[in-house]
Amino acid sequence: MCPVRSDPIHRFHSLPLDHFDRLPDSLLLLIFNKIGDVKALGRCCLVSRRFHSLVPQVDNVLVRVDCVISDDDSSPSSSSSDKSRPAGPFSNFLRLVFGGIVKLLQALGQFLGPKRSLLNETVNAPSSSSSVGRGADDDDAEMGQAGVTHHSPTQVLRNFSEIRFLRIELPSGELGIDDGVLLKWRADFGSTLDNCIILGAASVINDVHSQVSEYGNDGFCSNNNITGNGDDNGSIPESFYTNGGLKLRVVWTISSLIAASARHYLLQPIIAEHRTLDTLVLTDADGQGVLRMNRDQLEELRVKPLSASSASKRTQVPALNMRLWYAPHLELPNGVVLKGATLVAIRPSEQSASRKEVSDASWLSTAFEEPYGTAAKMLIKRRTYCLEMNSF
Repeated sequence: MCPVRSDPIHRFHSLPLDHFDRLPDSLLLLIFNKIGDVKALGRCCLVSRRFHSLVPQVDNVLVRVDCVISDDDSSPSSSSSDKSRPAGPFSNFLRLVFGGIVKLLQALGQFLGPKRSLLNETVNAPSSSSSVGRGADDDDAEMGQAGVTHHSPTQVLRNFSEIRFLRIELPSGELGIDDGVLLKWRADFGSTLDNCIILGAASVINDVHSQVSEYGNDGFCSNNNITGNGDDNGSIPESFYTNGGLKLRVVWTISSLIAASARHYLLQPIIAEHRTLDTLVLTDADGQGVLRMNRDQLEELRVKPLSASSASKRTQVPALNMRLWYAPHLELPNGVVLKGATLVAIRPSEQSASRKEVSDASWLSTAFEEPYGTAAKMLIKRRTYCLEMNSF
C-alpha cells in the first residue's frame, strides 16, 4: 500500500486556486476604469504586483481635489473653509492640491514613483501651513497638519500613461454667491475661450404653490401670478437697468469668465504631459462651473500656446460677443420657479456670425442638466439682447 505523501511541496499544491489570477488583464482594466477614482486606484495598487502594474494603464480617471492653496493662504484648509475671503481667481489661486490620509498617499506615492522623488516634487504650501518634505528623513516628513499630505493633480497623474478621459473635481465653486442665488456656467476652451454659457437667477423657488412676495428680488411686481413668459413679449423692463439688475448680470458674467480662464490656465502641465487625452473636464463639487476640452481643443492648446493675462495667473479672455435672454419669472414644468432668470451665451468676436445662429438651439439647451436645460430652452425663445465686451 502506497503511503500518502505529507511533504511541504504536496501540501503547497493542495492550496485553493486564486481565481483572480484567471481573469485576463483586459477584464481587470475594465473594472479599474469603472472605478476611476484615483484614491481607490491607489488602494488597488497595494493588492498585488499585478494590480500595481495594470493601474497605470487605466484610461478613465477621476481626481477629487480636497483643497486649493493660494499664495495668500496661510494653510490649505483656509482656502476651502474661509468663505469671507475672496476665492478662486480673485485671490490668484495658483495650485490645485490633492490631499488624503497620509498612509494612503504614501501608498499612492509608491505607485507613482520613488518616494524620495515624489517628496522633492510635492507642492509646498507656505511654511506656516505644511511640513511636507521639509528636512525630515522619516515618514512623518510627508505629513502636514492633521496628518494630511498634499500633492498636485499633475503629480498624482504623472505615471498614468494611457489616460483618455480625465475628470478633475474641485472642492467647491470659486464664486461666492448668496444663499438661494443660482449661478451656473459651462465653458469650452482650446488655446483660448471657444464659448461660454451662463445661467443665473436671483432666487429659486422649489414649490410653485409657496407664497410669493409682491415684489421679487429684482424689484418687479409679481402680482402673485408666476408664469413662464407672461405678457411682456420677452422684453426687459426699464427698471432692470435702474435697480442694479443689469449690473449684477455683468458681475456674474465677468466672474464666471475669470473663473473659467483661471481653471484653463492651471491645466497646461496636465495637457502637455498626457497626449493620449480625448476629453478633459474640470468641474466642482457644487456643480457651479464646468470647463470642457475635447481632443481637437486639447491638441490646439499643445500646438498654439495660450495667451496669459498680465494681471493674474489665468488665460486671457478675448474680445467677446454676448447675447442675453431674461425673464422676471420663469416657471419650469417641474414646478421650480426662477426669479430674475438670465441666460448669457458668449463667443469670441472673431468667430463667424454664421456659426452662431445655426448651433444655438442645441448648444444652449444641452449645456446644463435638468431642470436647468429646460430653463435654457425656454429663455432662448424670448427676446435676444446683444452685448460686446473687450478682451481682459
